[in-house]
Amino acid sequence: MSSMRPYRRHPRTWRRGALTVVILAIAVAAAFPLVWMVLSSLKTPEESMQVPPVWWPGSPNLNAFTEVAGVVNLGRSFVNSAFIALVTTVAIVVTSLMAGYAFAKYRFKGRDWLFAVLIATMFLPPIVTLIPLYRLTGYLGLNANLLGVVVPNLANAFGIFLMRQYIKGVPDDLIDAARVDGASEFLILFKIVAPSVLPAIAALTLFAFVYHWNSYLWPLTVLQGNTDQYPIVISLSRLLSYNRGAMNTGLVMAGATLAVLPPVILFVFLQRFFVDSIVATGVKG
Repeated sequence: MSSMRPYRRHPRTWRRGALTVVILAIAVAAAFPLVWMVLSSLKTPEESMQVPPVWWPGSPNLNAFTEVAGVVNLGRSFVNSAFIALVTTVAIVVTSLMAGYAFAKYRFKGRDWLFAVLIATMFLPPIVTLIPLYRLTGYLGLNANLLGVVVPNLANAFGIFLMRQYIKGVPDDLIDAARVDGASEFLILFKIVAPSVLPAIAALTLFAFVYHWNSYLWPLTVLQGNTDQYPIVISLSRLLSYNRGAMNTGLVMAGATLAVLPPVILFVFLQRFFVDSIVATGVKG
């Protein structure tokens, strides 16, 4: 007679279950402010003021979204933010790719010292460079202009560091073979090296776009009250002053929802490459 053993769940299964619960809890905690913001934008002013708070709007409506355009110049602000974020992001990706390629694959005198100085600039708080950059844009006649916001950010030390680390992993034999075939350095960079580090480019694109889309202090300093040039983040600050006794909380939330849409959409398109870049970094150790 065969003995019957009671079924025992493998300890690894319990660990996976516990890990899943922890991940779900962290995901819910991270997504809660975003979900609350969207739900609040659909509430009536009375529901926004109700205590205890109403979690789900009784009669969802888009009135707050239509009212935002009456308070701030929404279209022009979005165009300004798009110009700042897109131009800056493209410039950072291109300059980081070129400089990273030079630091990774070229040998020249003082390369390591120059790279060390570049890395050291990453430890400077942005507030330290605010006044020097403001004076520089003044000398160039770029104050109160969107170009004054963009020009000082055309290159980024972190981007150069990131590209250099990834490009170091591209085989030298592949680059040498392209040179033997007569390919120019720019052709090698953009046709061979760039596709090989595509996850890093996607990650840098996402970081740069989100940072400069949400940038507040530097544009506010350079634009000097030129409201026609304000990006959406600065324009939304007018909604805070427009808010009276929480009566227009839905208006503020609607504006914030509209402002957060472009970075979220970009992340949806680049998330696969972004995850690949993190996995590749973990594998390289």
